Amino acid sequence: MSVILVGYRGSGKTTVGRKLAQSLWLKFVDVDDLIVDAAKKTIRDIFEQDGESRFRDLETQAVTKALTLADHIIAMGGGAILRDENRRLIKDSKMKCIYLRCDPQVLLQRIQGDPLTAANRPNLTGFAGGIDEIRTLLAQREALYREVMTAELDVTHLGVDEAVTYVTRMM
Repeated sequence: MSVILVGYRGSGKTTVGRKLAQSLWLKFVDVDDLIVDAAKKTIRDIFEQDGESRFRDLETQAVTKALTLADHIIAMGGGAILRDENRRLIKDSKMKCIYLRCDPQVLLQRIQGDPLTAANRPNLTGFAGGIDEIRTLLAQREALYREVMTAELDVTHLGVDEAVTYVTRMM
C-alpha cells in the first residue's frame, strides 16, 4: 500500500513523509528528489535555465514513476497538482492521498526557517516568496489539492509526530 502526501511547500510533506514511512516500515520517495536526480541540477536551476514548462514536464515524468512504486510514502511537489495529467494520475492510482493543509503565516515561518529553501527553490511569483506569494498560490491550488485528496489534515499546530499519528489513522 502506498500513500500520497500533497500540500504547499513547507506543509511537511517530506518531513512527515519520511517519519511516516519509517514508522510503518515503508519506503519514502519525494517527487522533487526524482526530478533533481533526473535533471542533475536543483529545482531552482531547472526553473532558471530551462523554464517552468521543462520543470513541469520532468515533474510529470517523476509523478508517473512515483505512482508505480508499491509500499511507499510519496511526497508530491507543491505544484504537482497544477497539471490536469498529474491530477488524473493521482486519482487513477486509487492510492490514499492526504492533503496537509497549513496556515499561510505558519508556512512562511517554516519556509524561512529552512536554510535550503532559498538555495534550492525558486520564487514562483513577483512577490519574492513572501506571504503574498503563499496566499496567491494557495488560492490557486487549494481546490486542486482537494480535488485529488481522500483526506485532509490541518497541520498548522501539529508537530511531526502528531501529524504522523493522524495520517496513520487516515490511511
